[in-house]
Amino acid sequence: MTEKVDPMQNIKVGLLGFGTIGTGVVKIIQQNQEVMSCRLGAGIDLVRIADLDTTTDRGVKLPAGLLTDDAQALVNDPEVQVVIELIGGYEPARTFVLQAIRNGKHVVTANKALLALHGDEIFRAAEEAGVIVMFEAAVGGGIPVISAIKENLGANNFSAIYGILNGTCNYILTRMEDAGESFSAVLTDAQEQGYAEADPTFDVEGIDTAHKLALLVSLCFGTKVDFDQVYTEGISKVTAMDIEYARDFGYKLKLLAIGKRIGDEVEARVHPTMIPEDYPLAAINGVYNSVRLVGDFSGPVMLSGFGAGMDATASAVMGDVLSIARDLIVATGKRSTALGCPQSKLVSYKIKSMAEICSSYYMRCTVKDQPGVLSQISGVLGKYDISIESMVQPHRHEVGAVPIVFVTHEALESNVSAALLEIDRLDVVQEETLLIRIEYQLE
Repeated sequence: MTEKVDPMQNIKVGLLGFGTIGTGVVKIIQQNQEVMSCRLGAGIDLVRIADLDTTTDRGVKLPAGLLTDDAQALVNDPEVQVVIELIGGYEPARTFVLQAIRNGKHVVTANKALLALHGDEIFRAAEEAGVIVMFEAAVGGGIPVISAIKENLGANNFSAIYGILNGTCNYILTRMEDAGESFSAVLTDAQEQGYAEADPTFDVEGIDTAHKLALLVSLCFGTKVDFDQVYTEGISKVTAMDIEYARDFGYKLKLLAIGKRIGDEVEARVHPTMIPEDYPLAAINGVYNSVRLVGDFSGPVMLSGFGAGMDATASAVMGDVLSIARDLIVATGKRSTALGCPQSKLVSYKIKSMAEICSSYYMRCTVKDQPGVLSQISGVLGKYDISIESMVQPHRHEVGAVPIVFVTHEALESNVSAALLEIDRLDVVQEETLLIRIEYQLE
C-alpha cells in the first residue's frame, strides 16, 4: 500500500501511454502546476512516462530520461505513487493496471473498454490492496459525471440515467438533421474532420456508449453489469428520412444510453431513440455529450460538455489525480471504493431483456404502391395487440415503392418483434421495416 505522505511533499506520478490524451496530461502538469499546487497544498511531479513510441514530437518539452519504452520499469518504480493508464484497449493495459495495484499504487484511467470488461477484477484487486482506482475520464470526457454520482449526489437513490455519450454519433445525427444528408455522406465528412475514426464501428454501432453505460449503471444502482448484458444498437441504419419524420412528429433522434431501476430490475440499453423536441437532452448537438441523472432527493440533474478531445479528457484525468493526492496528503487511511460501495455489497439485479421492455415505436415500412397495403399491416399490428397512435402515408404514386410511417402506443417489445417478422414477410413489403423506439417517460 502506498505510504502516507507529508503535505508538503509532492505527489509522484507515472504516465502509461503518451498519445493524444497523454500529451494533454503533460501539458496540464507543465502549464497548471502553480494552480494545482495552490489548490492541493503540494505539487504533482511527473517522474516517468512509458510509451512504445519514444521519438515522435508531441509538441511538449520533456526532461532527459523521463520518457521510456519500459512500462514494467514504471509500474515497478517504488517512487511512483499514482499510475495514469492511457494505453487504451484491453491488453496490455489490464496487466499493467493489475501489476500497479499489486505494487500498492493508485490508478487513474480513461479506459472505459477495460473497465467495462475487466472492471470487477480490477476493482476487487484495488480493494484488497487498499488503493484507489478512479476513472472520471472514462465516461463523458471532461464532464464530471462520476464525481457527481459518488460525491455531490451521493446521498441519492437513483432511478434513471439518460445519456448522449458519443460525440461522433451526436455529430453525425446533428448534421443529418441540419443538412438532410445521408448517414454515409456525413460519416465521410466526420472522418475527414477527425470526429470519426477510419474504422468507426466502435462509435456508430453503439459499443463505446454501451461501455460507458455499463459503468454508469454500476455506479448509480450499486449492481454488477456485464458489458454483454447491455442491449446495443447503433445509428448506421438511420436515414435522413427518419430524422425528418421524427421532426414531423415532434421528436429529435439521438443515440441514447438508458439505465433505469424499477424495483429489483434494471434496464440497460443503447439504441437510436426519439425524444420530445422540448426535452433538455434534445438540445445537445454536435460533438457535445450530456448525462441526465434522476435522484430521489435531487430530482433530475443534467451535466453537459465536451465528451472527448485532448484537453477535456486530460482535465478529467488530472481531476482524479488531484482527488487521490488529497487522500494521500490528508492521510485519512480510509480508501474510497471504485464504485462507491465495496464489491462484496454489490447487488445482483436482474437485467431486463429487450423482450420485456415496454415502449412506443416508430416504424417505417417500404411497401408496394397499391390498395389494401395499410389494412394488411394494421391487421398484423392488431393481431399482436399493437395500437397505432398516428400514421403518415404519402400520396399515391403511379409506380414504385413508397414509405408508410407508423407511431404506436406503448407495446411490449416481444410483440413488436413478432409483428415485424410477420410484416416483413408480406408480399407487399419491399424492404426490412425500420424500427426506432420512442421514450416519453424520461424522468
